[in-house]
Amino acid sequence: MTDAVHYSFADGIARIRIDDGKRNALSPDVLKGINDALDRAEADKAVVVLTGRDDVFSAGFDLKVMKRGGPAALRMLKTGYAMTGRVLAHPRPVIVACNGHCMAMGVFLMLAADHVIGTRGDYQVAANEVAIGLPMPRTAATMLKHRLLPAAYQRAVTLGESFNTEAALKAGFFDELVEPEDLVTQATAKAVELKKLDTWAHANAKRQIRRSVIRRIRWTVWADMLQAIHMGFRGTKPRESVARRRDAATD
Repeated sequence: MTDAVHYSFADGIARIRIDDGKRNALSPDVLKGINDALDRAEADKAVVVLTGRDDVFSAGFDLKVMKRGGPAALRMLKTGYAMTGRVLAHPRPVIVACNGHCMAMGVFLMLAADHVIGTRGDYQVAANEVAIGLPMPRTAATMLKHRLLPAAYQRAVTLGESFNTEAALKAGFFDELVEPEDLVTQATAKAVELKKLDTWAHANAKRQIRRSVIRRIRWTVWADMLQAIHMGFRGTKPRESVARRRDAATD
């Protein structure tokens, strides 16, 4: 793994924890660490529990890499978007234990899981691209539509609405909501429960009901790359106006 991605395995459960000591930005190194951890979980034939650090699951892509632009930014975007398809197709159950705030790419990764447990508190869940003046990536819209109720999907995509934890539960971001002190216990209990599923039947059901979503993601990743290039990521940095908006949103 990397310094920010930690992997442990016991009793058929793989625990993948993202902790960069800050906002859990999904940098190229962190994304590689998550992919490596998923490789290990597959090799260990494990149910996966993916979680973050205190008060934050992930704030999305690494803005420092985004502002520099160029090939590194494009690779980061491609890896992150493609990871949603990988998690959707993971052969064993994937549980996300969301510790607090979850934004942008963190949301899209979270929604790829089979079961999402949220944490009560003064936290926000948002796909905030439109709110800060950016186009909604097609891959992101696909993930939001996959999980959210229709009205919440419309508000999330077209208005950039930020949801508190209770609203996020009603919208479909979370399957259940627990107190912070109960998050680890509940995620473990859910993993133990899902270990009992027949592996072949579980994987087959995923392939059947998610085939069109996964296929769409594989196509839209490339469309999102072209959009990013159009916005200026092909050079040394994205267009200045884009960088300013993203900075203002995270101050």
